[in-house]
Amino acid sequence: MTFLRGNRRWGVCVLGALLLLSTGGLGAGAGLVWESITPIPDRNGLAGAFAGVSDGVLLVAGGANFPEGKPWEGGKKVWHDTVFALEKPDGQWQAIGRIPRPLAYGVCVSTPRGVVCVGGSDAERHFAEAFVLRVSNGMVQTRCLPSLPFPVAYAAGVVLGETVYVCGGSDQPGERSALNRLLALDLSAATSEWKDHEPCPGRPRILSVAAVLDGMVYLIGGVALDLGNGQAKRVYLRDGWRYQPGHGWRQIADLPAPSAAAPSPAPVLGSQLFILGGDDGSLVGFQPVERHPGFPRVVWCYDTVRNQWSHAGEAVASRATLPTVWWLDRFVLPSGEMRPGVRSPEVWTVRLGR
Repeated sequence: MTFLRGNRRWGVCVLGALLLLSTGGLGAGAGLVWESITPIPDRNGLAGAFAGVSDGVLLVAGGANFPEGKPWEGGKKVWHDTVFALEKPDGQWQAIGRIPRPLAYGVCVSTPRGVVCVGGSDAERHFAEAFVLRVSNGMVQTRCLPSLPFPVAYAAGVVLGETVYVCGGSDQPGERSALNRLLALDLSAATSEWKDHEPCPGRPRILSVAAVLDGMVYLIGGVALDLGNGQAKRVYLRDGWRYQPGHGWRQIADLPAPSAAAPSPAPVLGSQLFILGGDDGSLVGFQPVERHPGFPRVVWCYDTVRNQWSHAGEAVASRATLPTVWWLDRFVLPSGEMRPGVRSPEVWTVRLGR
């Protein structure tokens, strides 16, 4: 399709100046094209928002930010419940309703039934509830789904066919726990409930990236927690795993560098999936925090046929703790963190160029 430029800022970058991806599958001269579309109408941006597509409309709901000052200035994190909708890339976002409570850092996936939202947290607790957002007559409708058997936030998830998968995450606030359980909900079942499947053999983790490709679920990177002396220490992970229903888990090649909280589910093109930035842990504790240069912009490409990672240039804007959404033949990255404590209202899209 052709995007109408209107009066919006038009940012285009072909990775590596029309980067030639040598991992196979995309062909010579192929690259990832980044374009900005209408920013969300919260000037502070949102981290951990739910996002997806219903009836062709892009939705962004909930999320958290620091509207009254950055955290190092004493600003308090605030959770939100507004649902914003965008009908076309050069259109204007509209507030069309609210989710059941202020909520962020859950799992979200687009399905023909609407945007499935699972778990998440607010300032005090994690939640087990799941629900579907659907656009009807210009307003958002919410339908409850079966709750998870335990609360979870900072998990990763995908939809494969009619089944939603959720893996990892934490069941309590404050980075005091991490999980490796895999849960699945069959949306087509007459009486559905979440079912436990074989847990991921890797370390329990939060902030992983998920992907679905060729009938398999991928779980990559994230953060493990070493709980010693009563304090949790983050361990940034490079390992990746794939789960094939009925056949269990199998480890894939390690990422060249750790990655946590990258946009998820990971964009998939052909036989390849892409990790777009995220946090590699190299700048943990950076001081002064207000001068943090931002998360790495490196893009990693995994070829599922060769079981091989390659460097695929740099993202125009690195973001963390945000979902990706397939909308109008491209992946959308709505808002997210630029650096610790700082969000951006920008919305970027990624597609394959020639």
